[in-house]
Amino acid sequence: MNWPAVMDALDLTKRPPRSPRELLPGLQLFMAARTVDKLRATLPGGNIGDYQITGFSSSLLNALGVAEGVLRKVIAEAASEEEVARWIREHTDPERYHEINAKLEGRTVGERLNDPEFLRRYPSARNLPPETSRLDHLVVDDAESFREGSI
Repeated sequence: MNWPAVMDALDLTKRPPRSPRELLPGLQLFMAARTVDKLRATLPGGNIGDYQITGFSSSLLNALGVAEGVLRKVIAEAASEEEVARWIREHTDPERYHEINAKLEGRTVGERLNDPEFLRRYPSARNLPPETSRLDHLVVDDAESFREGSI
């Protein structure tokens, strides 16, 4: 389906999505801004590159009870990020945000160090202490992926 894109599509081969802890305006919810960036990259004219919705973004959407396609349509039709944040607040339970953030924050690199597929996709994980939050690891991975000359 193609909706008229009011918010610009993003090209995530040129810059990474926002940090997992960067917040949408008025929304105290980890991964929301990053997920919006990734969904904007799936809009017509966008490019998601090596990023994917599965993983933390799909975990967030599942915890919120929001379908990926529904949020993509909201983003495509929104005039601003404030509008997207307001829609999320109105269609989810803000009382659960702390619990959702804690669950996302609690995932560590050490939990995945025995997973060959994870280590293939994220080789930098080998160089981090096992107790490192995977949210922090995403920031490290983005920095390595967008290092000068690495693209």
